[in-house]
Amino acid sequence: MSSEIIHSEIKNKLLDLYQNNHEVLKNGSPDYINKIREKAIERFRELGLPDKKNENYKYTDLKKEFDNGYKTYLSPKNIKFDMKEIFSCDVPDLNTKVILLLNGWYYDRENLLTELPGGAIIGSFQKASEIYPELVKKHFAQYADIENEGSVALNTAFVKDGIFLFVPKGVIIEKPIQIINVLMDEEEGFTQHRNLYILEENSQASIVVCDHTLSASNFLTNSVAEFYVGQNAHLDYSRIQNEHNGSKQISHLFFHQERDSNVTANTISLHGGLIRNNISVHLDGEGCENNTYGLYLTDKGQHIDNHVFIDHAKPHCISNQLFKGVLDDFATGAFNGKILVRRDAQKTQAYQANNNILLTDDADIKTRPQLEIYADDVKCSHGATVGQLDENALFYMRARGINKKEAKLLLMYAFAHEIIQKIKVPALKDRITDLVEKRLRGELSRCNFCQMHCCNS
Repeated sequence: MSSEIIHSEIKNKLLDLYQNNHEVLKNGSPDYINKIREKAIERFRELGLPDKKNENYKYTDLKKEFDNGYKTYLSPKNIKFDMKEIFSCDVPDLNTKVILLLNGWYYDRENLLTELPGGAIIGSFQKASEIYPELVKKHFAQYADIENEGSVALNTAFVKDGIFLFVPKGVIIEKPIQIINVLMDEEEGFTQHRNLYILEENSQASIVVCDHTLSASNFLTNSVAEFYVGQNAHLDYSRIQNEHNGSKQISHLFFHQERDSNVTANTISLHGGLIRNNISVHLDGEGCENNTYGLYLTDKGQHIDNHVFIDHAKPHCISNQLFKGVLDDFATGAFNGKILVRRDAQKTQAYQANNNILLTDDADIKTRPQLEIYADDVKCSHGATVGQLDENALFYMRARGINKKEAKLLLMYAFAHEIIQKIKVPALKDRITDLVEKRLRGELSRCNFCQMHCCNS
């Protein structure tokens, strides 16, 4: 059977899934959400899912991942547990506001929206779309690329719940917000949560997202998050992808930045059978700064694909992009980073690098850094490296009494250290240091007292 026929069959299955659950999807959502939903499913009907003929998905075939007959979560799963028993974070001094998503739904159904100091609001996206329609309508589906990304259109068509965060003008949230995204079911499950983060002018927030699996079942996640970062607002976003290797994750992050705003986004990928990270940044005001970092540590048959697009639309903006990977066994990966500098974006400074270490002959990484520049007064650079551990450094360390295994570990950690140091929350940085060291040693990289056995494969 040809790939075109298979692609058409999978698309039709998803369209049938939508049609068969149309009333369930509409129920509980305001009219303006449902109108966007209808437009999104029609766009998905035209686009379908991307395949390897799409240059942006040349090394990652998503079609087969959607063809498993997964159970979908169109309503909250009724599981009662004590979160303190399930999730007990032992990170010293990591004092956070903890939020739980269970299979794409806001878990605390009794308190769907919570007011934080200064009038900030966090809670269920579905509830926020009902209570704050003008605010959500202003930003929802305004930054996500529904027109060109079939999986984004699919997520938008199936949108029900996720995380909503609103930080009003001038408000600084002192305590980091920690979002625990949990997948849990005896059956194979498919979740498509939608997150919306709004930071108004001169506001500030720090967000930590932890992806976990609590069941041995296979899972597929197709998530979308939209970020509006207003004038002179500051956002620090860290994500730890640590699901088991039976999980498949497609993640889309869309950042829209206004004048003088500052965003740092750091993604640490430790476990997961297939991970596709799409990160899109639109610098839509002068004086913006964006720092996008990533570290991926893969082994066995893991596959990770990081796709980053930075759009310099206005002058005097700075972007830094650094991704590093260590690939072992027969793991595979891809990095596709593109910087677009538009004609009016003079005085742009944009830097991009992707560095990789392959520990075996069977591990493989495809890397493609790109610059597309239409302005003439800019400072831009890009580059990529793929290599092995430095034999001279290994020889030097072994000559000083360090055994080969430990010497390799030290070199790998030194390689990863540059990304870890970009994490701004000190206590989180310490814990990630520990998790990365465990991962490089081949141990289960979970916190000591956390009951989430999230990386058993």
